Amino acid sequence: MGGIHPSAVIEPGAQVDPAATVGPFCVVGSDVTLAAGVELKSHVVVTGRTSIDENTVIFPFAVIGEIPQDLKFKGEATQLVIGKRNRIREHVTMNSGTEGGGGVTRIGDDGLFMAGCHVAHDAQIGDRVILVNSVAIAGHCVLEDEVIVGGLSGVHQFVRIGRGAIIGAVTMVTNDVIPYGLVQAPRGELDGLNLVGLKRRGVDRSDITALRAAFQMLAQGEGTFQNRAQRLRDETGSEYVREIVEFITADSDRHFLTPG
Repeated sequence: MGGIHPSAVIEPGAQVDPAATVGPFCVVGSDVTLAAGVELKSHVVVTGRTSIDENTVIFPFAVIGEIPQDLKFKGEATQLVIGKRNRIREHVTMNSGTEGGGGVTRIGDDGLFMAGCHVAHDAQIGDRVILVNSVAIAGHCVLEDEVIVGGLSGVHQFVRIGRGAIIGAVTMVTNDVIPYGLVQAPRGELDGLNLVGLKRRGVDRSDITALRAAFQMLAQGEGTFQNRAQRLRDETGSEYVREIVEFITADSDRHFLTPG
């Protein structure tokens, strides 16, 4: 059952589904849309052109949809789009997009955003992503599905992190991370594959073996990193390895973290 607490401020024009819940002392802006099952616990601010899909829960003192922390932003009409069944914990901040970055910051479904996380303008966050406490995702980043970023880590603007990758705690990521990569150390070193995550998802042993062989080729094969990836395309039968190859050969604004 939904409902709006008497102390909440709902600005005229806001679209709040009758099955949404807005708790004490929340503020909901005039261009906000809250779908059925959305719950704002208390003291939550949702503003800007922000839409939040079904059954997402936002905890106290989160600020969702405020303008970007970007001096180039001049007040243009941009958006924040949040998917279904996310858990957005205390003091999380998520900003709307900028005209130069495509105009939309997007959050997928089933994410967990722990206390104090920040998602900056124009970031594109996939499904089932976990950001641990105090993670900072800079503008224009792309985090594909099932990425985990450890606590107190930062991701540089325009970085892409491929599906299923894991970033260790207290890590600065300044370059792209291949799918299923394992990154750790203060300056972000590609240190292997996220084998634990692969096994937990039930990936076939033959694919894990192929991924390990591909990682070794990327680490120690002849030629440039791109050359090694191109050779993998011709030699592999694994869809998981092909996913890594497609990620490496796609357009990017950053270099790659490469195996040590």
